[in-house]
This record gives sequence, structure tokens and C-alpha cells, in this order.
Amino acid sequence: MGINYPNGQPFKKNATDRPQKSQHVLYGNRGMSLEAELNESNKYYLDHGIAVIHKKPIPIQIVDVSYPKRSAAVIREAYFKQASTTDYNGVYHGKYLDFDAKETKNKVSFPLKNFHKHQIEHMRACQKQGGICFAIVKFVTTNQLFLLPCDVLFEYWDQQATGRKSIPKEVISKRGFEIFYRLAPKIAYLDGVDQLLKQIKKD
Repeated sequence: MGINYPNGQPFKKNATDRPQKSQHVLYGNRGMSLEAELNESNKYYLDHGIAVIHKKPIPIQIVDVSYPKRSAAVIREAYFKQASTTDYNGVYHGKYLDFDAKETKNKVSFPLKNFHKHQIEHMRACQKQGGICFAIVKFVTTNQLFLLPCDVLFEYWDQQATGRKSIPKEVISKRGFEIFYRLAPKIAYLDGVDQLLKQIKKD
């Protein structure tokens, strides 16, 4: 199936955006992507009345469909109606959360090319309205997860023209919050959100 942006250009994912297999031995399911792990965690949070957070649907306009069987339709061509923003949003303790989830095989830094300008602009707008914005970053080779506050992301994004094109893992570890796999929820990322909220309140 060919999927295109509104301007007609074909959609291509960056290699570092592709879901990678989880290599966590104790609690991570082998072959489960970060997105699937977060979706499962969000279901746990919803079922237990902790938070209401969902993955945002991607608006797609279908333009070509074939019917090889009466009971099955195959989409041959489709277009994104608009550029997607971030992956997830919802409400937790009266706070609006808006965040994206990214994976990288890079061992020492997180490439900023994984983000797009419209995503950064969206998070800036949400933060301006009092929303809590961040990224969940997974370093695949070490199976480590971090909650990266949007302020750190903005800082490095704005320096790209004259600075580096990535955020060092050391910075993410120091200025972000490490989050961990558990039995339930699978990814306890709201623990990181709690730490972020305390930091915001303190500042």
C-alpha cells in the first residue's frame, strides 16, 4: 500500500523510527514494539482508573481500494490528510499530557532527525497552554527507557543550526528520568511523569 503526505510525496520512515524488538529479559515481550508496550501500559492505567491516555489516530484518506474477495478489501493507495503531531495524549491528575515515543539503535546519543518541525511546534503550543509535554526515548541496544522533558528537547532542537544534531545519552540520563519495565504496567512511565511534575512545581 502506498501512503503519501498531502503534498503527494511518499511517506518514508527513518530507520531509527522503526519499531525495534524489545530485548528485555524479565518483563519485556520479545518482538513487541515500544508502541505496543505503551499501548498495553495505557490500557492498564485506564482499567485501573489511574489515567486516560490514548494513541492518537492518524487521519488517512483512502483513494484506491481493491476487493480480491467479497469479504476482504485491500487498500492500494492512501494519503495522510495532515501531518501527524505526537503519538499520545490524555489526562493524568488533572494535567494534560502530550508526548511522543521514539526508539534508536544509537548507543551514545539520540538523533534529532527522529523528530519533525511540526511535532516540535505542536509540543511548544501545548506547553504554552499549560500542557505537560515530553518524549519517551528507548535505547534499543541497552533496553533503557527515559522520559525526556520537552524543554531539553527544545534546547537541542534550537541549537541544530550551529550545534550538534543529536542529544547525548549522558544528557538524557542526567536531565531526564529513567523509567522501567514492570509486570504491570509494562512501562511505568507515569512514575517519570510524577518526577517531572515535582520538578516543574519546584522550578
